[in-house]
Amino acid sequence: MNKQRLIPLIVATALFMENMDSTVIATSLPAIAADIGTSPLTLKLAITSYLLALAVFIPASGWTADRFGPRLVFSGAVAVFMAGSIGCALSGSVTDFVIARTLQGIGGAMMTPVGRLVLLRSIDKSALVNAMAWVTVPALVGPVVGPPLGGFITTYFSWHWIFLINIPIGLLGIFMALRFIDPIKSENPERFDLYGMVLAGVGLAGIAFGLSVAGLNLLPWSVVASLIAIGAISMTLYVIHARRTSSPVLDFGLLRLPTMRASIVGGFLFRVGVGALPFLLPLLMQVGFGLSPFRSGLVTFSSAVGAMGMKTLAARIIRTFGFRNMMTINAVVSSIFLAACALFTVTTPLLLIAIILVVGGFFRSLEFTAINTVAYAEVEPAQMSRATTLVSVNQQLAVSAGIAIGAFSVESTLWMRHMSELTADVFAPAFLVVAVISAMSTFLFWQMPDDAGHEISGRKAVEISSRKGAATAAVKVASEETQNARDQRLG
Repeated sequence: MNKQRLIPLIVATALFMENMDSTVIATSLPAIAADIGTSPLTLKLAITSYLLALAVFIPASGWTADRFGPRLVFSGAVAVFMAGSIGCALSGSVTDFVIARTLQGIGGAMMTPVGRLVLLRSIDKSALVNAMAWVTVPALVGPVVGPPLGGFITTYFSWHWIFLINIPIGLLGIFMALRFIDPIKSENPERFDLYGMVLAGVGLAGIAFGLSVAGLNLLPWSVVASLIAIGAISMTLYVIHARRTSSPVLDFGLLRLPTMRASIVGGFLFRVGVGALPFLLPLLMQVGFGLSPFRSGLVTFSSAVGAMGMKTLAARIIRTFGFRNMMTINAVVSSIFLAACALFTVTTPLLLIAIILVVGGFFRSLEFTAINTVAYAEVEPAQMSRATTLVSVNQQLAVSAGIAIGAFSVESTLWMRHMSELTADVFAPAFLVVAVISAMSTFLFWQMPDDAGHEISGRKAVEISSRKGAATAAVKVASEETQNARDQRLG
């Protein structure tokens, strides 16, 4: 297997481990809490600590990769994540578990952006769409595979295996990374922006954590609002600071690039809908329809099937239609399938639900592949580490915002209908709200240049080939007309 396929698989395997682990734990919290002698609500601190570690350490990932090399940092991040997984499995108290989850979060914060950086520095731009298609799948498959897998392992084995299965995957990933990824290092690493790191870390932690718990009744609204406000103030101070430094940990100057701006702003809006889906759909299936967690997981797994079916067609579709046209139309199509979830009722056949989720998963995965790829179309090689950091931060905030908006929509519907218990009917407005927000991304994608990302998609080569073909045909027609005219004169 050549590197064009092997390196994306190495990165995708590590990202799948992280994405699955972050969702699988939610299903198993009651069993873990009972085993270590605490309540599931208290154990929510474990999820919180993971999110905080992600938010704080992602901004440092770009500089770390430039300083020590993406291969070494990526391998080290997988090792740290594995150490955190072992710590989770051996935990005997809430404190132990929270510390272990924090360690996992530090590893995860480095794995995602540095994994993408490895990809960008190892794969030729002409093969980037295919590579990103493989890397996109874990982000979509993990959240839907996690809950049923967690339920199955917890029910038939032990919750400890949820974390221990990461060990063979991680060891294989480290071996493959050290064996097949080239040791590329930046020749002139920039000075580390410690002050900016603190401001960005506090800002992202406050916003991401505040959005993640909003609407979940874990903390009073006054505390949630305070967290988000502190985060917003810290990020404002960071933006002011970033304008005065030559090496910011989060380089918002990259937003001047049309493709990066569309990927960040438009991608944020689109991800809000998809970020809410893994939160809303299992609740609808389990609370609204009364399905068991395992049956619910099997139904929601349908969207993962669609996502996996996309990876072989993404490059061909983008090459045929171009990034701008495809992303603009597909954002609307994906949002329609997201809105279709509002029509699900107790009497809707599960087969029909599965078909809608399969097709919707295909289009969402196609859009994610395009968003993740076009972001780097105009980025210079020296700025790649900053670009991957900015994209990763944006994705983390978008998913948190999606969960918050989905939860808030459900709570608002309950309040307006004077209801106190969840039923299937209260989820429909939430699906429509997040679908409309996702559809708004189409305006950002349409503003990209018509030839955006042609070098990556290969569409430029197709157009040149088409023009050559048209020119050849025109010459042939002209030649035939000249020959006919000559024959008529001779006749």
